[in-house]
Amino acid sequence: MKPLKEKVSMTLDSDIIDRIKELAEKDDRSFSQYVNLVLRRHLEKNEETSKS
Repeated sequence: MKPLKEKVSMTLDSDIIDRIKELAEKDDRSFSQYVNLVLRRHLEKNEETSKS
């Protein structure tokens, strides 16, 4: 059975990391959880606009 999550490595700008950490803390999520949430929302939004 394939794992539900996979580890990835990426390079981000320092200011982006700082902002994501702030937002994640305000939302009571880990950095990784917050990045996953933001990416999921972005992908869903793009799917909606591409259907129009």
